[in-house]
Amino acid sequence: MRYEKAQNILPEEILKIIQEYIDGEYLYIPRKDENKKTWGENSGALKELDIRNRKIMCKYKEGTSVKELSGTFYLSEASIRRILRLYKNREEYSP
Repeated sequence: MRYEKAQNILPEEILKIIQEYIDGEYLYIPRKDENKKTWGENSGALKELDIRNRKIMCKYKEGTSVKELSGTFYLSEASIRRILRLYKNREEYSP
């Protein structure tokens, strides 16, 4: 998230009204409900995790044990099992 100068965006009369409530302080204006994004959507983190999880599922299907996957991906065995449960019903696993 980056900051924008209110005077560059808002009409002067709205800016003056806002200054009556919060003068010189930071103000967060949330997105409209219909414009909200999921975690990781902007940064690409969600896609990166999906790629990693697909790799885990592929390796598991090839015979790699949960313990080995845990060491390879630096995750707990419980996390590996959770990923395998989530991805087991997906038709394609290739990253």
